[in-house]
Amino acid sequence: MSKIKDDFIERRRYVRLDTPIDISYIVPETGATLNTNTKNISADGLRFETPDKFIKQSDVLELKMVIRDAPNPVHAKAKVIWKRKISLEDAASYDCGLEFTEIEEDNKNTFLKFLCDLIYAIKSPSTGSGLYPERSRRIKKESKNVNNQ
Repeated sequence: MSKIKDDFIERRRYVRLDTPIDISYIVPETGATLNTNTKNISADGLRFETPDKFIKQSDVLELKMVIRDAPNPVHAKAKVIWKRKISLEDAASYDCGLEFTEIEEDNKNTFLKFLCDLIYAIKSPSTGSGLYPERSRRIKKESKNVNNQ
């Protein structure tokens, strides 16, 4: 955990990426398959919006995530950690936060590579390059110094 402000402690272990990914999941209560998009995703979970009122906290959902440029969807299971109604309207959708409990072994590398590619594709407003340009310049400089010794 890292302290961001005096009154707020960041509890997340991984950065959340605000990117839509097509997902489908099976509703435990009804067995129906619903399709939606993620609002954000990280290495340990995701958030999505759903009209499904049957999902309950602690339900485990079977997910199928369609990853850009991947030959096959990523299959995973995730536990519903929280669920909130988006507005007070009767027909309002819900936001759900899920934590991955299992990602199929042959899909883990595809999923993690996708997340890494997203992180390194984020542009810095000051330099216009990847998320960690200072680090990569420092590493290049350090390796040059080692080679010159």
